[in-house]
Amino acid sequence: MPLYFCKKTMKFKYDVLVIGGGHAGCEAATAAANMGADTCLVTMDMNKIGQMSCNPAVGGIAKGQIVREIDALGGYMGMVTDATAIQFRMLNRSKGPAVWSPRAQCDRGKFIWEWRKRLDHTDHLDIFQDQADELLTENGKVLGVRTIWGICLYARTVIVTAGTFLNGLMHIGRRKVEGGRCAEPAVHHFTESITRHGIRSERMKTGTPVRIDRRSVHFDEMESQPGETDYHQFSFFGPHRQLPQLPCWTCNTNEQVHEVLRSGLADSPLFNGQIQSTGPRYCPSIETKLVTFPDKHSHPLFLEPEGTDTNEMYLNGFSSSMPWEVQLEAIHRIPALRDAKIYRPGYAIEYDYFDPTQLKHSLESKVIDGLFFAGQVNGTTGYEEAGGQGTVAGINAALLCAGKAPFVMNRDESYIGVLIDDLTTKGVDEPYRMFTSRAEYRILLRQDDADARLTEQAYEIGIARHDRYEWWLQKKANINRITDFCNNTSVKPDVVNGLLEQLGTSPIKGAARITDLVARPQVNFKNLSAVVPALKEAIEASPNRQEEIAEAAEIKLKYKGYIDRERVFAEKMHRLEDIKIKGYFDYSRLHDLSTECRQKLERIQPETLAQASRIPGVNPSDINVLLVLMGR
Repeated sequence: MPLYFCKKTMKFKYDVLVIGGGHAGCEAATAAANMGADTCLVTMDMNKIGQMSCNPAVGGIAKGQIVREIDALGGYMGMVTDATAIQFRMLNRSKGPAVWSPRAQCDRGKFIWEWRKRLDHTDHLDIFQDQADELLTENGKVLGVRTIWGICLYARTVIVTAGTFLNGLMHIGRRKVEGGRCAEPAVHHFTESITRHGIRSERMKTGTPVRIDRRSVHFDEMESQPGETDYHQFSFFGPHRQLPQLPCWTCNTNEQVHEVLRSGLADSPLFNGQIQSTGPRYCPSIETKLVTFPDKHSHPLFLEPEGTDTNEMYLNGFSSSMPWEVQLEAIHRIPALRDAKIYRPGYAIEYDYFDPTQLKHSLESKVIDGLFFAGQVNGTTGYEEAGGQGTVAGINAALLCAGKAPFVMNRDESYIGVLIDDLTTKGVDEPYRMFTSRAEYRILLRQDDADARLTEQAYEIGIARHDRYEWWLQKKANINRITDFCNNTSVKPDVVNGLLEQLGTSPIKGAARITDLVARPQVNFKNLSAVVPALKEAIEASPNRQEEIAEAAEIKLKYKGYIDRERVFAEKMHRLEDIKIKGYFDYSRLHDLSTECRQKLERIQPETLAQASRIPGVNPSDINVLLVLMGR
């Protein structure tokens, strides 16, 4: 126990202090502790660690890739999700594997306690229930925090993961209540203790829908949406999901619903001037949908279970801050929900965040040494984005304490790398949500190969355990064994031509390698192994996770040309990534650059020429000027 005693009082001193027990905080705390740093997680409520404040679901488009990356790095979000999943789906199956994205509906209560169990069994990690009130610094370096109970917690590094709690303000109609989440207090003073050092803060808004009692729903008037039960999951290392798998349900709004909502717009805090901050573009409230898409006569809704042992259900697509009576009346105009009883109305919440362009790629502040930020306080939205940032912040806080170089991922290495680069380079003017379209190297950042990209790095820096590393090496060896077999094995026309004609693709005239056959869109391991027993034997020779290994090998073979081409593009960009420019120029004196370019470069201070090229307002001609000035 890292406790040090003074003459008059007991002092708490750690390597890493994590403020906030949400998704970013949990990953940050476990990452730092697993790397050997003495760590303390400070949370307002130990019984709500890892709380899913909105939808009890993990993953989705690009978000699922982030969770797989967290798992590959040695984080826990994937394992916790698999242990508590009540419905799993692989999204975008009709498209190429570059955009396949896992998503799971989770049991909200079990998710919390699974996280609590993980934290309680992590060495080098203490949990302390209290609320941060004042950031403690000295000479531009963080010292720790003082809590609302006057307790000083000292640390070499501090990671702020306060979510929506900083000066949180909730809205339902014209009523406003201070709070960071429904029935939970807001955190006052802590923002101000940070901004007085020159760190910029702004306000953002998010919201959540009503919660409905399933006993009051007419499910016979809704469409069932079952999950999938195949081998796919989030964790590369953990066990398969074990909870009962439950369906979700779909329905739609109608004009009657819209009429009720329109009648209440005058009392909507989003449109009467009560809320001034910016909300999430890609998860709009139902009232925002009406105003933005006035010609649409209906909007899809998804009724999703909150757990195996509760009647509470989540009405996805009906986020709202309208007066509660308007919300209820509108819901009752949906035939399947005409008798719906609600546990609580939807609400909006405003909260503080900090300008992420004031962060290094390690997520350490450029203003205060040893201070890190992760999660919604950086202007993001989503559990997954928060968890990815928390993992990186925890790793880098531990590395800083150990006197080692920071861990930074490039844009061609992970979606987490894309996320952090976007935040620190471009900043945010609305809650940032990850999409596959934000990544220029999507074929390299697939959900199936996150372990191939990251696990060996994670083991080298000390976060991934040896058993996880050995598991990956075994998987890699079996992938290579299968691909080598396919590259070196040919089949004759009489063996496969019947299958090829059946699949609607041209027959072969002579012997052909399995690799060349698999490259055809119509051909895959499953149908080919039915007529080539040796291929089936090669696949089944894997000692574990045969389907996962076969999928990884097949994707490598089928999309090799695309993968190789994208890797060439990434390597070209690496040349700019290797050109360090931090501290090289006084941008105010470079009159060959546009005024906007000079101002942006001066404010952000990019580390590399590649980062500079991604700053909005910096043009290719500006990059050429910098190259010339550097003698390149």
